[in-house]
Amino acid sequence: MPAKELNYKFVYADACNMCEGTDFKVLGKRLNTSQGLRPRRKTGITTTVCKCKTCGLIFANPMPIPHNWDDHYGVPPEEYWHDYYFTEDPKLFATEIAVYQRLRGPAAGKTALDVGAGIGKVMRSLMRVGFDTWGVEPSAPFRQRAIDKMDIAPERMLLRTAEELEFAPGSFDLITLGVVLEHLVDPSAVLARMLPLLKPEGLLHIEVPSSKWTVARIFDTWFRLAGTDYTSHLSPMHTPYHLYEFDVRSFEKNALRLGYRIAHHEFFVCDTFLPKVLNPILKPWMAANNTGMQLSIWLQPAGTAKAGGSR
Repeated sequence: MPAKELNYKFVYADACNMCEGTDFKVLGKRLNTSQGLRPRRKTGITTTVCKCKTCGLIFANPMPIPHNWDDHYGVPPEEYWHDYYFTEDPKLFATEIAVYQRLRGPAAGKTALDVGAGIGKVMRSLMRVGFDTWGVEPSAPFRQRAIDKMDIAPERMLLRTAEELEFAPGSFDLITLGVVLEHLVDPSAVLARMLPLLKPEGLLHIEVPSSKWTVARIFDTWFRLAGTDYTSHLSPMHTPYHLYEFDVRSFEKNALRLGYRIAHHEFFVCDTFLPKVLNPILKPWMAANNTGMQLSIWLQPAGTAKAGGSR
C-alpha cells in the first residue's frame, strides 16, 4: 500500500512530550513496514527514533502523523486482531481490578471509563464486578463490534477520541487507558484532560510499552553487530502504530508538570517473540529486572493521600 504509507506529515519535536527535556539520544531508524532481522534488504521510508535522556521516553522524531487517522484505525477489527480475540474473557483485566480493589476497595456502585475501549472486552470485565461503566472508542468499526459482539449498549460506548471527551469534572472513580497513550501524538495533553475527570479518590490506570524491554535491546544489539543503524523500538508507520515507549521516570517527571502522584506500578513480561527455547531464561530475567514488555502504572490526583507501591 505505497500511497497509503506515504500519506503522512512529519513533525519534529524540540522537547520531550512528557518531561519537556531537550537532550535526546538517537536510537536508530524505523521502517514503515515490519523490518525483520535484515532491514537493510528492504525498501521503504524511515523515521528516526529518539530517547529522552531526562525521562527515558522513546519517540519517533520526526513524528509521522497520518493525514487521516482512519488509515491506521478505521479498519475492520478482524484485520487488527486474531479470531480468538472476539470472545469474552472473564479473566481479562482481572489483575488490574484486583489492584484497584486493593487500593480503593470494592467496585460496586463506582463509576469507570474505558478510553480506547476497542470492542468492549474490558468494559464487560468492569461491569461484571459492579462498575457503572462507560467507554470511548474513536474507530467506528471497533465500536460496532462492541455493540454486536459484546452486547455493549450503544449509549454507553461513545464514538469519539480521547481528546474530545466531554464528561463533567469528578465523574469517575476509575479511568483506564490500556494500550492507548502510545498511539497518541500528545499523550501528556491527554493525561491533563483525564485527571480532572477523576473523583478526589479516583485512579487513572495506564498500560503502555516499556522503553526498557529486554527483547528490544537484544534486537538492537543484533542490528549494531550487523552494521546497520536501525532500531526495533516503535512502529509508527505500521501495525500496531506505536509512537511512544515509556519509562516510570516519564511519569515521575510528567507528574511534576501536571500535578499527580504515582499510586502503584508494575511490569508485565508478556511474549518475547523469540524462539521459545529462550523463554525459561529470558522471562525470569525480565521479571526480576523489571524489563518486561508492558508497564502498568496507576496515577492519582495530587491531593489524594499516597497509597500502594510498586514492583
